[in-house]
Formats: sequence, structure tokens, C-alpha cells
Amino acid sequence: MAHKNRTNHSPLKGRQGKTHKKPLQIYNAFEAEDRLRDLFQNHGMGHISHDQRKQLAEFYVLLMENQKTENFTRLLSLKDVGIRHFVDCLIIAQLTELKFPLVDVGTGPGFPGIPLKILYPDQKIILAEGVQRRVEFLKRVRETMHLQKLDIIGRNVNPWFMYPVQGVITRAVEDVRNTLKNVLSCLQTGGRVYLMKGPNVDPEIKTAQEEVGEFYKLVEDHAYSLPHTTHERRLLVYEKIKMAPLPSIDDEPWPQEELFDNQNLRFKKGAAT
Repeated sequence: MAHKNRTNHSPLKGRQGKTHKKPLQIYNAFEAEDRLRDLFQNHGMGHISHDQRKQLAEFYVLLMENQKTENFTRLLSLKDVGIRHFVDCLIIAQLTELKFPLVDVGTGPGFPGIPLKILYPDQKIILAEGVQRRVEFLKRVRETMHLQKLDIIGRNVNPWFMYPVQGVITRAVEDVRNTLKNVLSCLQTGGRVYLMKGPNVDPEIKTAQEEVGEFYKLVEDHAYSLPHTTHERRLLVYEKIKMAPLPSIDDEPWPQEELFDNQNLRFKKGAAT
């Protein structure tokens, strides 16, 4: 993400500044799928198919093997990954209707984008990530798991990001107003922004209304807990109601040298919103 807000109340904020921890145990894909089946049955995801669980188990193995050398997640047990990564991402589809193409802003190692790609294999999803080692990991995941219609853009998302999409989703720690500002050029009018937040997000809603209320309307506000847990969440859904002037490409505050990898197609800047 282009900006971080230290006062944000995201449930994932605590992952910043943590020392690198390695998983003590990594189940193989077969064992992981079997355990995910029971876990999903107990946490409201019994509808997830066997094939989808197999893919999620494969992603779990790739993530944990990568965690041996990288510090992409603080969740190291299969139970924590299953609930606080997989269920946390998949439950969004039960709360709202997603619009595609959908860009996952600041996806990190692929959340929520990879679980949503598994859930929506025929829809186009774009993963935007500014840290190159994460980009390389995402590309390995895409290749290993043979995921189609999954574009990877190796750059931060800011007002000069003009890849046209109908949906934006993020579970990163950025403030609501900053996210809405940063996606103003890429999100089409009538498109929606899905913000996966912690429960205490009301101050951010107020500030966002004051600063970008001309362009966005809050159309859904879901307060919920992950099924059979104490993990509280808020899902905010904003709809873009008005076009905004596109910023001048020449004014972008850093060079556009980042990697654009949408499966062998290079992205051209200047797409209209």
C-alpha cells in the first residue's frame, strides 16, 4: 500500500514489526485437506467443495514452505491459517456480491486474492503488491497451482494506478480514506470497494465521508464474527458514484519501473475511469 496509518484498528496490525517465526510442523497437502474439511465444517464453511479444499491445502503448503525463509505471515498453525486466513477471506462471499474484475490491493502473500480466486475460478482477479519478493512468491503460486485469469501487478496502488476494474478489495492496514483515494482512478463508476476491517472503524468512516464523500457512498456495513470464534470483523462496501479527474502521469511521485505481469500482457497507463 502507498500509505500506512498507525492509528488504524485493523485486526492484522499486530503482524507488523514481528520477528520471523518458522512453522514447527507443516502438513502435506493430503493431510491438510483432511483437517481443513473438519475445520470448515465447524466454522461455517461446510459448502466449500473437496476440490476447493485441495487447492487451499496446496496453497497452505506453499505458504508454510515459503515461511521457512520469508516472513509473510504470523499465523503458522494449520488451524490459525484455516480460520484467520482462509475462513476470514472466504466469508466475504457470504456477506456481499463481489464485482469483477477485482483487484486485491496490497495482497501480501495472496490474501484475500488467492482464496477468492479458488472460490471464483472463472472470474478475473488482479493481485497488486509492491514488495518484489512477495510478487515472486505469488507468481510461483500461480504457476504451481495452474490458476487462470489471475494477473499479478508488482507495484503499489496510488492515484496514478489506472488499471480499470469493477471491484477493489483489501484486508491491509491502510486507512479507509487512503484506500478510497488511491483507487479513485482505477475503479469504474458504479464499481465497489470492499474493505475488510476490524470492529472499531467508525472514526475512519467519518473521515472518509468528509474527504471523499463526493465520490463514494457507503452502501453496506456488515459487523460480524468469524463463525464460532471471538474474532470480530467489519466489512465496509463503498460504491463509486462520481468520476474524478485523472491525475497527470508526470506528477506521480516515483518512477514507474515496477513490474506489470498480467500473464504476458503489459499494462498501459492512462486508462479512463
